[in-house]
Amino acid sequence: MGCSAWVLNSSELSSTPRVVALLSQTQLARHIRGHVGVQLYDESAVLPMGIAIYSLSDPRDIRDVRYVGQSADPRRRFMQHLNAAKLWLPDERPWWVKSPKLRPLYNWIRDLYRDELRMPTMVVSAWLATAAEARVAERTRIFECLAQKLPLLNVETEILGRQTALL
Repeated sequence: MGCSAWVLNSSELSSTPRVVALLSQTQLARHIRGHVGVQLYDESAVLPMGIAIYSLSDPRDIRDVRYVGQSADPRRRFMQHLNAAKLWLPDERPWWVKSPKLRPLYNWIRDLYRDELRMPTMVVSAWLATAAEARVAERTRIFECLAQKLPLLNVETEILGRQTALL
């Protein structure tokens, strides 16, 4: 069972410059479940049915979208993203992520966590009835983010970014 270091800034405590408390993998899992419960927002204004289009953002500015995805179960998918970052492991390159193209997303989640224990915020922007509609909506959302020059970490960003430049 691994441990995760919690580092608190001196502004959060008395005169102690840094305090480190270790979380076990089990404690961190409980912390993640609590985080998902309060940092998953649905701004779609429709009944949640079908497939959700969501974004992951830094909680300090949720308009600064870093990832766009789709899921029939956003809560479960949010937990999968956070658990896949393996925040209880020591700081190092996420070797356990099989696809190197996915590593930037999990590096970003780990960087957020190292910065005062932050984790992403998930915002659901739409619900679609079919997988085909969801794929189109996801790509549209990615194009919108790229047009705003947001630093997306999606695998498709490189390909779609080139297409955006042609428009």
